[in-house]
Amino acid sequence: MPPLPGTRDPAAVDRTRTRLLAAAAAVPVVGAGLGLRAVTTGSVAKYGGDALYTVLLLALVVLVAPRTTPLRAAAGALAVSCTVEFLQLSPVPAELSRRSTVARLVLGSTFNPPDLLWYAVGAAAGWLVHTKVRSIRSR
Repeated sequence: MPPLPGTRDPAAVDRTRTRLLAAAAAVPVVGAGLGLRAVTTGSVAKYGGDALYTVLLLALVVLVAPRTTPLRAAAGALAVSCTVEFLQLSPVPAELSRRSTVARLVLGSTFNPPDLLWYAVGAAAGWLVHTKVRSIRSR
């Protein structure tokens, strides 16, 4: 049923708020990922960045599809992360990474099986946060 003239559709307002929250969440996730790379090295920087990459993708899924459930958002983010990782078995990401820092950050360059575990960790963490935020907002 359409809203009355002069009123706002509550569902549309809720989707807008969800999108704003997702966009607002993406900013510190990117900052945390870049900061982690700047101040740490080795496994902490690598695998922490992998988990944060998937958390960022989850925020982007919610930004695009604000009514999606936390489980579907986490599954979508994990699927994209794993797809990008398996794409690294081809020469395409390595070639693009040589030409562009952005491509290196987004696509990586070399397949590394442990990355898949850390993507799952990021998806689980994102699912947990998304579920908690949803429960707080529904009160």
